[in-house]
Amino acid sequence: MSDPHLLALLRAIRLRQNAPDAAAAGASDAAAALSDIPSPAPSDDDEEAGVPEAGPAPPYYSGRTGGGTTRPDSGLLWRGDPGAALGRSSLQARSATAAQNAAAAARGPDRSVPPVGGVVPSGPTVPVPNIPPISGARPLGAPGTEFPPPQPSGEHPGPRRPGVPGKRGAPRHDGMDPADGQALRDTQRLLSTSLTFAGGVEEVAGRLWEALRQAQPALLDALPGTAASQRARLTRAITWLVHRLDDPPALVAGCAQVGAVLAECGIQWTGLRVVGAALAEAMRAGMPPGAWRQDFDHAWRWTWQHLYEWLVHGGTLSAYQPTIWPAEVIAHDRRRPDLAVITLRPGLPMPFRPGQFARFEVGAVPGVWRPYSPAGAPRRDELFELHVRAKTETGVSGALVHHTVPGDRVRLTRAEGEMGLPAEPGRGILMIAGDTGVAPMKAMLAELVATADARPAVLFWGVRDLDELYDIDALNELAARSPRATVVPVVAGGDPGPYASGLVTDAVAAYGEWSRHEVYLAGPPLMLAGTSAALHRLGVQPARIHHDAPE
Repeated sequence: MSDPHLLALLRAIRLRQNAPDAAAAGASDAAAALSDIPSPAPSDDDEEAGVPEAGPAPPYYSGRTGGGTTRPDSGLLWRGDPGAALGRSSLQARSATAAQNAAAAARGPDRSVPPVGGVVPSGPTVPVPNIPPISGARPLGAPGTEFPPPQPSGEHPGPRRPGVPGKRGAPRHDGMDPADGQALRDTQRLLSTSLTFAGGVEEVAGRLWEALRQAQPALLDALPGTAASQRARLTRAITWLVHRLDDPPALVAGCAQVGAVLAECGIQWTGLRVVGAALAEAMRAGMPPGAWRQDFDHAWRWTWQHLYEWLVHGGTLSAYQPTIWPAEVIAHDRRRPDLAVITLRPGLPMPFRPGQFARFEVGAVPGVWRPYSPAGAPRRDELFELHVRAKTETGVSGALVHHTVPGDRVRLTRAEGEMGLPAEPGRGILMIAGDTGVAPMKAMLAELVATADARPAVLFWGVRDLDELYDIDALNELAARSPRATVVPVVAGGDPGPYASGLVTDAVAAYGEWSRHEVYLAGPPLMLAGTSAALHRLGVQPARIHHDAPE
């Protein structure tokens, strides 16, 4: 068995047998989880690489926005404030400290049992922020629904002691022992039963969100989405945790992926400490006084200790390997024979600045990644669109347009690019798009609406004929909801209908004066070059013209 995290879980289960007290068990668990997790080796490649046409995953991109140090040679294993980061030297110190804790646990029990949030497996002891109480207890279920009473010892059930004849089955080839699996299933039943007594997973997730909002609002502010979508994600996360607790490989891999995504969102590992205390408060608040049992507390604390370490390690690895988001196709709308608008929902929070692009892979063409700009507003909801035109039925674009249906899954990388609304509040915004280049402009319009931004914004959408205005109704609806946004379609040939005709650059020149605006371009390479030259002649400084390099 090669997965160091799975080995850590098995060692934690075995050390757990030698520490009869729950507090000492927590120290043993932390020691086991840290003992053999190697520090990732820094990459020798300091150059920013392009995306390969074939390969199992896209390369790591070092040129990203946001604070913190992300280069592999920086020595930081968690992006964010260097003063709060977890370094390689700190990891070694933690391993030594964890070994001392394990030895102390073996010497004898410590009768003080810390609450869920008081367990800090790594780093200095930092007081957990006060979690305000939450009112509203639910009565217990009908008689007969209660979980069997706890063991006489009062401790969380764990695997039987090793070396006792007749007490353990023969280990399997992967290192798992039948008693280990039974201990995980026992813990799984405790978590599930306590959730039922606390009102169900949706109510617990809602109270958890409220507790985090009161205790550490910056943690939620760093995550994309609205309050409703964040609560929905918490509900899915708690459900997934309970269902996967008896499957260590899936549990460890999933926690590592979540940790990497949290790092991409800019969350520091120290900010996660409050989650354990908030979860305990969310559980207790849903039960009548005295119903919160010690075995419930032990089970959740034991689980959170390991989740915390695996989340931190996932954030560590994100500095050395690319972070990949799975996404599900929610809707597929063929607007033209060769063009589709595809609605996606990422499985994990996807941070991006409206106007940026990401690289996508489809199952039909594994290892090939193509850039598309998500059309959506991270502040509004967890959904975004892809606008894809396919020249053939093959390749990534062909698979997305012709062979994709709702329920399919794609993968995408972190967002890239310099496009985005200007930080200067007084500057107007000019957007010029050609063909499906309107997607990033739609994302910026949606952001103006979501933030009630009152800056003047004008979008010129140049197309060849009237039929290519495939998304004009949605754009006009966004402009109507924005305080000062306007959409100007420009049709190059044929009957223009109610819209302007001719070249988009001529329409821009006739509309007004743009020297004091920030200008954003998106479209085919020839359109980018011609429009940039025309803007220069109109007096727009090159530093005010923004577009991504064509590929």
